[in-house]
Amino acid sequence: MKKSLATAAALLLAVIIAYLLAWPVPVEPVSWIAPTDRGLVDPFESNDRLGAAVGIDLNGYEGPEDATVGADGRIYATTHSGHVIQIQDGQVREFAIAGGRPLGIESNVDGSLIIANAYLGLQRVERDGTVSTLLSEVNGQPLVYANNAAIGPDGTIYFSEASSKFGAQSSRGTYEASLLDIMEHGGHGRIFAFRPSTGDVDILLENLNFANGVAVSADGSFLLVSETGHYRVLKFWLTGNRKGTTDVLLDNLPGFPDNLNSGTHGRFWLGLAAPRNHLLDKISDRPFVRKVVQRLPAFLRPKAVPSSHVIAFNDDGEVLMNLHDADARFPTLTGVLETDRALYLTTLFGKQLPRLDKQDL
Repeated sequence: MKKSLATAAALLLAVIIAYLLAWPVPVEPVSWIAPTDRGLVDPFESNDRLGAAVGIDLNGYEGPEDATVGADGRIYATTHSGHVIQIQDGQVREFAIAGGRPLGIESNVDGSLIIANAYLGLQRVERDGTVSTLLSEVNGQPLVYANNAAIGPDGTIYFSEASSKFGAQSSRGTYEASLLDIMEHGGHGRIFAFRPSTGDVDILLENLNFANGVAVSADGSFLLVSETGHYRVLKFWLTGNRKGTTDVLLDNLPGFPDNLNSGTHGRFWLGLAAPRNHLLDKISDRPFVRKVVQRLPAFLRPKAVPSSHVIAFNDDGEVLMNLHDADARFPTLTGVLETDRALYLTTLFGKQLPRLDKQDL
C-alpha cells in the first residue's frame, strides 16, 4: 500500500514538473533588466491627500476607465459594459452604447467625443449619442487593443494600441491582456497619428512595452506616452528641430503608469494603476522562469495590488503633485480629469467615480 502511494505521488510530481516545464503558454518572454524599484521615496512618498475624495455612484455602471468634459460642460465616462455615461450634478444617465470595451475618451472641438475602444478601434460619438467607427485597422492589420487617445490643436487624433499581439477581446479582457503583454515584454505597443480629414494614419512609435496613456501639449509640439511595462513616460517631439525624436521624461516610476491627461496650468496627470511587483522585477532577465510562472494558477501569478496613487507633472518631468489614498478606497486609479473646481479620479474597476474638490487638497 505504501509503495503504491509513493509511486502515485512520484507520478503526480513528475506530471506537475512536466507541466511547469513544458505546457504551452501564450507568452514568449523577452529578457530585460528592470530598474531597481526605489519604492515610495521623494517625490512619491505615501500620504492621504486623496482621503477627502467622495465617490459618485454610477447607478450600476462599472469601471469608469477614462472621462472628459464635453462641449456642453457635462462629464462623460467610459464603462466596462460598453456604455458611455453622462454625469451632471451627481446624476448619471446612459448617453451612448459604444459596445466592446471603451477606454480612452476625448472631447473634440466640434462637440463630438472620440473613443479608443479596446475591442473595436477608434470611434466617434455624435452629440445625439450616435456611434460610428473611425478606424478599425491600420495597413490591413486589425486594431486589437486601442487604449488611450488625445486630440491635437490641428484635429489630429493620437492614440495608443497597447499590444498588437495580446488583443483585449481575444484575451478575455483588457486587464487579462495587459498581464500577458507585461509578462512577455515583447514590445508590441504602438502609437498612431490619425487625420480624420484625409484618413491618413502614421505610426509614430512602435516596439513599446504596453503603450498606454497619451497626451498632447497645448501647442501641439510634443506628445507624452505612458509605457506601462517599462515604468516610464516618454516625450515624443512632433515639431521643431527635434521632430520625430523621443526623450524619457519620467523614468523608474514606483508603479505601472496608466492614463495621461492634460490638466490646467500646463500640467499633466498620470495614474499609477498599481505598485510594481517585486517578483516580476526580479525575474525580468529570466525569460524561462517567467514562462514557468505563467503556467502557475492565476491566483499565484503576479497581479495588480490595490492602491490609489496619481501624480501631476510639468513638461520638464518635474512632479508637481503626488496624491495617495492611504486606505486605497478607490483602487486601480487609471488617471485624473481636472476641472476648475475638482479632480475626477478614473478607475479600472468599481461602481463609483471618485471626486475630490480642489479646496480639500
